[in-house]
Amino acid sequence: MRNIALVLAYNGTAYHGWQVQKNQATVAQTLERALTMVCGEAIRVVGCGRTDAGVHAEHYVANFRTASRIPVERLPFAVNTHLPEDIAVKEAYEAEESFNAIGSCLRKEYTYRIYNGRVQDPFYVHRAFFYPKRLDEERMARAARMFEGTHDFAAVRSVGTNVKSTVRTVYYCRVARNGPLLELKVCADGFLYNMVRAITGTVLYASEGKLAPEEIPEILASGNRTLAGPTAPPDGLYLTRVWYEDERLNG
Repeated sequence: MRNIALVLAYNGTAYHGWQVQKNQATVAQTLERALTMVCGEAIRVVGCGRTDAGVHAEHYVANFRTASRIPVERLPFAVNTHLPEDIAVKEAYEAEESFNAIGSCLRKEYTYRIYNGRVQDPFYVHRAFFYPKRLDEERMARAARMFEGTHDFAAVRSVGTNVKSTVRTVYYCRVARNGPLLELKVCADGFLYNMVRAITGTVLYASEGKLAPEEIPEILASGNRTLAGPTAPPDGLYLTRVWYEDERLNG
């Protein structure tokens, strides 16, 4: 059996997240259907993370095992002919037998995009969180940096997926603006359910003066979700980079 790694991108608007579900269209289900048609056998994929309903990915890695002998360089084109236009396989590689898209992932970067203009831009509908209020970027930047380091992030997670530990290491959490588009980038060794969206909501609360950036370490130490900001909407969230020992897969 061959172990194939795929690099793909998708617009998550039409999907109920990555993970296969019984009664909802998902990215993994759609990809598995296309791979099954191309490989001529039932295919199951492993993804590098469980993006939620409406969340996008600019660089996503998945792997699958197959007995098919189709040349790896032909896979992207072959699979893309069976995929809808909002999912695209960009690259395919033969991977080591031990490679697992989620288990082998060293760190990930998520980017949350906020369209901060007075009037909604139609081209960013479902692609950024429309936020017409003035944003205090200096307070946002200070608040974002408070999440850096190794902490218990229980205060910025939603109950959903059972995990052994809520401790994670955030390598950077930074805010940058490009015209009306504001981006919050978070890189960590792992993420809890809705963690980036809750961090975003907390940073926005800091901008609005509802909490001081310097209160965030105390909020994290408390583990109390009600003390942090709200969970921001899903459509502004993108998986933008991943890191592996196999550098061909890094985005």
